[in-house]
Amino acid sequence: MPEPVRSILIVGGGTAGWMAAAALERACGPHVTVSLLESEEIGIVGVGEATVPPIRDFNAMIGLDDAEFMRATQASLKLGIEFVDWGARGTRYFHPFGTFGPGPTLGDFQQTWMTAHARGSGGDLEAHSICAAAAKLGKAGVRDPDPRSPLASLFTAYHFDAGLYARYLRKVCEARGVERVEGQVVEVVQRSGDGFVAAVTLKDGRSLSADLFIDCTGFRGLLIEGALKAGYEDWSHWLPMNRAWAVPCARVGPATPYTTSTARPAGWQWRIALQHRTGNGYVYCSDFASDDETRETLLANLDGEPLAEPRQLKFVTGRRKAYWLRNVVSLGLSSGFIEPLESTSIHLVQSGITRLLQHFPDREFSQTNIDAYNRRLGREVELVRDFVILHYHATARDDEPLWRHVRDMPIPDSLAERVEPFRDRGQLFQVGADEYFSMGSWLAVMWGQGIRPRGLNPLYGFQDPTRVEAFLEASAGRVAQAARALPDHEDFLKARGMWAGEPANAA
Repeated sequence: MPEPVRSILIVGGGTAGWMAAAALERACGPHVTVSLLESEEIGIVGVGEATVPPIRDFNAMIGLDDAEFMRATQASLKLGIEFVDWGARGTRYFHPFGTFGPGPTLGDFQQTWMTAHARGSGGDLEAHSICAAAAKLGKAGVRDPDPRSPLASLFTAYHFDAGLYARYLRKVCEARGVERVEGQVVEVVQRSGDGFVAAVTLKDGRSLSADLFIDCTGFRGLLIEGALKAGYEDWSHWLPMNRAWAVPCARVGPATPYTTSTARPAGWQWRIALQHRTGNGYVYCSDFASDDETRETLLANLDGEPLAEPRQLKFVTGRRKAYWLRNVVSLGLSSGFIEPLESTSIHLVQSGITRLLQHFPDREFSQTNIDAYNRRLGREVELVRDFVILHYHATARDDEPLWRHVRDMPIPDSLAERVEPFRDRGQLFQVGADEYFSMGSWLAVMWGQGIRPRGLNPLYGFQDPTRVEAFLEASAGRVAQAARALPDHEDFLKARGMWAGEPANAA
């Protein structure tokens, strides 16, 4: 039998590094030594503050206490994303978590609803989502396991301070035995013959060796690219945004339980409400606006006083041609970057970690196992890429060069294969178990940004229109009633002991 891996060195901290440390320590226990190397002199990117619901599974997997985690990271809840001016100027829509409708009706709720909508009934699509209804009222609560309840679809994620999350995970990891090493890498030492990484040499002369290395060194990709030359697949012809400004501002009201994305002339602006402040940023393409212009646009559209100078991030959208080479696995920015439009950066770190646990190596490092990991994660990243491209492709804005460019640009065949069946007959589908975005997500964005089917499945036209209208009216009524009954977002957090600095009032 091959010998098991006995030592893991994570090179780089931040969110990706400490998430990896927490998961690997939890999975390996005393059988594997897990260490993390980072330097206080090297900053972290840390602009992402919004997540998607699977982060709850990750936090549970590594054994975090939800209330303690939320206090430590100044977190709020997230029910989805509001998109402003994306389909056309003056429009807005909500991409909620969860599903639309109470369940399948003759196979697909969306076909039932779209058939009714074509007849002039059915109500607004978002009226059939508990997450959309609750978000608009500033409400939050606990998901109900009873599938008959509208609250069965009340899926939530978090907004949190990414720097505080990394710091909290570091505290948890060190308490569980993960060794943190302070230092900077000056050389990556490879074995002769097979090119595996044997050790990293630090600025002070120390040498750190391991069986398995996790590269969390950010865009540099110090091991996966600097040493192993994995190569990079550039996606900027589909996702041209290449820079971002980020700045926090003072909170001016209750924390909204959703992210807001507002289209701007050269890109889009995010707004994320935390407990103690509001996170803001402008993601843009430097081909269509200057750094100074976008910086001023961001500062002019804050709803509170800025709390720091805006910080700039430069990037190229795309991915490494291999996420795992030899005995090096890349996570986070070292593996690639899809812009933060749908809050998937931390999710893809989580996916990479989950796949690593599923494909965990022994010291032989089976190439078949590595290839399977790269295929699975690569397909998952491509599916996220396509969903993000959809937002730019499906726009009617035509008065600005950027928006004309992204509207008219060629799209990947894999995305066209999703959009054209919807344009044709309103058909939606998912591609395998590893796809994160649901049919409800695709429906929210395509419908919200103005894509309308030329026709629908004729079977749904055979249903009794009166019964369908009554069904949809009753469904929307139950959603509205359930949303109104939920507590206000901040009251819910305080009652559960999740609000920083305030005691728990109720279980």
